[in-house]
Amino acid sequence: MTEGTTSAATEGGDTLNRLEQEGEIAADYLEGLLDIADLDGDIDMDVEADRAAVSIISDTASRDLQKLVGRDGEVLEALQELTRLAVHRETGDRSRLMLDIAGYRARKREELSELGAKAAAEVKSSGEAVKLKPMTPFERKVVHDAVKAAGLRSESEGEEPQRFVVVLPA
Repeated sequence: MTEGTTSAATEGGDTLNRLEQEGEIAADYLEGLLDIADLDGDIDMDVEADRAAVSIISDTASRDLQKLVGRDGEVLEALQELTRLAVHRETGDRSRLMLDIAGYRARKREELSELGAKAAAEVKSSGEAVKLKPMTPFERKVVHDAVKAAGLRSESEGEEPQRFVVVLPA
């Protein structure tokens, strides 16, 4: 192995260790939250796309976990920010951790990927740009990825919370 390869491998290992540490801190924080709220759920940790990913799952179809998702994922977004702050407090570093509860974000990602693909198909057939409804940063990222996979490009326009995706012709 060359010196450059060794340092790149070490750097990759350091990043993985840091993300795993973020996941552990987040899991501890969320377990405490579940205990306080007297809710049942298991914590699953992973590293996906250079981010710590933490999920709260349940063996039963628990409506209790749905309360942690909230209407349109609003409570989930707030819990994700609180969890990121807990990680930041412990590590001193900004976290890009992703939180999913009861599979909500995974289902949403699937729906948004389909939306992005349909918008791209519409733009390809009409040759006209398509503006989508306002979305959260997570939702916009998923749509941008789907549009890119379809071979087109997209941009975000507007100001939060009314920021939206525009799918552009080639």
